[in-house]
Amino acid sequence: MKKLNELLEVFQSSVLGTQSENGYPFSSYAPFYYDEEIVYVFISNIATHAKNMQERPKASAFFVEDEVKSDNIFARRRISLQCDVEIISRENKRYEEVMPKFQARFEGGTLGMLMGMKDFNLYALTPIYGEATFGFGEAYNIGGEKMNELVERIGTRGHK
Repeated sequence: MKKLNELLEVFQSSVLGTQSENGYPFSSYAPFYYDEEIVYVFISNIATHAKNMQERPKASAFFVEDEVKSDNIFARRRISLQCDVEIISRENKRYEEVMPKFQARFEGGTLGMLMGMKDFNLYALTPIYGEATFGFGEAYNIGGEKMNELVERIGTRGHK
């Protein structure tokens, strides 16, 4: 059975969907680190999606294959996760455990500088449900004990 981490390792950023105070959806993106259970993003309080997640702690994390790499624009590989959100404070032991791994993933980037900025926070996005699609007729639900396994949907890929 395929695991979510195998699929997410090719992506460096996730499109975040959050709900604004007026009820409208807001989309943006952020680099992420995935520990095989939780998607972590490190973003500024100034960002609209940070404010939205602080006030309404739910978000979607969307990963999609680059258009240029896909043979068919309608059949791009994509994963959508619906998540509960938690802010991880700098004093939290998880912050100390996750940030070095996050930084190692983006070695040579500006993350080290951003870590010193007080307006940046670490957010944990815990998948509650999700789906993955890899072309026409190849669709999966995200499931398993840690919401990190692909579960083939009945009725896809020739199944009844």
